[in-house]
This record gives sequence, C-alpha cells and structure tokens, in this order.
Amino acid sequence: MGSANRRVADMASPDYDEFGLFHQNAEEAGIDWHGSPTVARLEVTLDDGRVMRALRWGTAAPEIVLLHGGGQNAHTWDTVALALDRPLLAIDLPGHGHSDGMRAGAAVSPKSIADDMAAVVAAHAPDAALVVGMSLGGMTAMELAAHHPALVRKLMMVDVTPGADKEKASDVLAFLAGPESFASFDEILERTVQFNPTRSESSLRRGILHNAVEQDDGSWVWRHQRGGEAAMVERRDADLDFSQLWDDLASISVPVQLVVGDRSPVVDDDDQASFRERQPDAEVIEVVDAGHSIQGDQPLELARLIEAFLSS
Repeated sequence: MGSANRRVADMASPDYDEFGLFHQNAEEAGIDWHGSPTVARLEVTLDDGRVMRALRWGTAAPEIVLLHGGGQNAHTWDTVALALDRPLLAIDLPGHGHSDGMRAGAAVSPKSIADDMAAVVAAHAPDAALVVGMSLGGMTAMELAAHHPALVRKLMMVDVTPGADKEKASDVLAFLAGPESFASFDEILERTVQFNPTRSESSLRRGILHNAVEQDDGSWVWRHQRGGEAAMVERRDADLDFSQLWDDLASISVPVQLVVGDRSPVVDDDDQASFRERQPDAEVIEVVDAGHSIQGDQPLELARLIEAFLSS
C-alpha cells in the first residue's frame, strides 16, 4: 500500500496526526514496515442528515468490513489491518470516533445501529467478502446479516453472542462508566492502564489519542462521551440484554464464525452451546491469552483467523 496521509479537523491534540502512528503499531506487533499504508477518511450522509465516517485501507474495493466495540473506534483495528494488508473498511459506529450520534428518538440497539451501518457498507463495501464485528460491533454485524443479508457474505463475531449481559460484561461497563472528563492526559491514561493491565502503555497511549479529545481547558473526554453521547452510552449499558436476538442469529444463512478470548468472561460455555444450537455449522475458536478485546491482546492471531476464514 502507498501513502496518502492527512489530518482531520477534529484532532485529539495539536500534535496528533491520525495517520502518523501506524509505524508504532507495526513495531510493537513485529510487522515488517514498508512505509505508511494508504488510509483515507470516508463519510456517508444518512437520510436524516447525520454523517457516518469510516477508514478505508487501500484503494481497491474493500474485501473486509470491521465494526468495533462500544466505547472504541475504527482505529482499534489498526494492527489487525496492517497485518492483513488487504483493502478493507473500518467504520466508526454512531456516536463513536468521528461519526455523528444515533438518530433522534431511536433505540440504542444493534438493529438500529446496523441500519446505519448498512448505508455505509452499501456505499463503500457492497461486495465485501467478510464482515467482522467485536462486542457491540459483533451484535451489529449479526443484525446486519439478519436484516441486510445482501451485504454480508461471511460473518465473524468476536467475543460476543446474544447471551452477553451486564454481569458478564461488568469489567467493560465499569470502564465505560468512568468520569465524563479527565483533568489531564496523564489522568485518562492512568485509568486506562488500570483497566487494561495486560496491554503496553504505549499501545494504550496511542489508543487514547485516537479515542479521546482534548478540550480548550486542557481536560480530556472520550469521543463517545461528547455532548449527548454520554447519555447514549448509559442507555445502552442499562439495556444490555440481547437475549431476544438469538432468533436473528438462527436466521442467518451465510457462513458464521465465533472467536472468543480465553480470558474473557463475556462469552461463557452456555453461550457457546446456544450459539452452536443456532448455527450448527459454525466454528467456535478460542484465542489463548486474550481478553474481550482480542484485536488488542492478540491482533496477529486475530488477523490470521480472519485471513483463514476469508480464504475458506
């Protein structure tokens, strides 16, 4: 991939270059560095005027669509994307990253988010061979496959099933339920390190630069907590019950794969059994030494699994 780096107007700090950190991802993961990849910001204006934004890796038609988890953004996939070295589309979910929030009055649910994502996929990756979603993005990808089947040819769900609930995701929700603002970058970094003890500080620092915004007074806020988005997160967490969506999983006819972290409590044995009941032909793969965010804990292994599923 060649080079096409540019800044975006909504930067996290005066020194932040959204496309200037990829070499750090590569170095930390042991990926050979051949120069900056071609990554561009794309946007889609929905029928109600909201704008959804995404990162397009490469210049060819995307082969893969990546949907991140709650409280994350499209850059959570950077190391995976570098390892894959394929044209792909990583989308910011509504109210996350650079995307606008949810439709006014809409339920904060995988189905409503999937309807927004369908417009982005149809515009920029209509022929993608695989949709990968992690956590909230995994449930959204599942709903995309159930309700917009023409856009999904294979589905990979990363560490989530309709069995996810507040108890299983308590660690994730505790982190998301933190302060709405932080007095300094050091303060937001300290909390992030506290909740991610297995991750390197450099990777967490990089993640904050992508996922938080410095205010005029020097304080920092998460992108998903700007303005009314804090209320959106609270509503989503309060309603974290996907059990009614098991039938949607059963309705999906394309190949499906579930990837889980061996240290994650979000998908338990009962969930895996229920998953297999609805998708008897699906493969369930456990990734060693990975928690909920497998793309952060074991990005090269996840990239290998994506490559294998894509090629199967």
